[in-house]
Amino acid sequence: MPSFVAEYIGVIHSPFTRLEDMPIQPVGAKDATGTVVVDEQYAPGLKDLDGFSHLHLLYHFHRADRVELTVVPYLDTTKRGVFATRSPLRPVHIGLSLVELTAIDGNRLSIRGVDVLDGTPLLDIKPFIPHFDNRPDARSGWMKAPRDKVERQRSDDRFA
Repeated sequence: MPSFVAEYIGVIHSPFTRLEDMPIQPVGAKDATGTVVVDEQYAPGLKDLDGFSHLHLLYHFHRADRVELTVVPYLDTTKRGVFATRSPLRPVHIGLSLVELTAIDGNRLSIRGVDVLDGTPLLDIKPFIPHFDNRPDARSGWMKAPRDKVERQRSDDRFA
């Protein structure tokens, strides 16, 4: 299988400089602020983004150096298929986070709820649109942990 190669459109800056002890999802990082710096050549693509309160950030798990098709995810003790988890050890090492957009200044986006490592390469930005993205009848499969447990969970070295 060929390795993933993509052109990055920018970089995500966060308060997290180590893989260990990071929030495992944006809900656990609700007060963590960061900045998305979009390369100048892509800055015109930010036009009209200021009307959205939340954004999906797609990024490269640039520190993931292996692939595991089954993993023991956080908040569980059972090996699961990697595609049934949010593990960074996926074949193409792509991550997704939903963050709050708090300000735009030129090519810089101020965000809240960031749960990624500082310096993470940004692949794409998509606006969160409640009419498109909310699914009140969605199921969470094996994931049964209550929200407060997800908010408190921090990463360890299992995916480093």
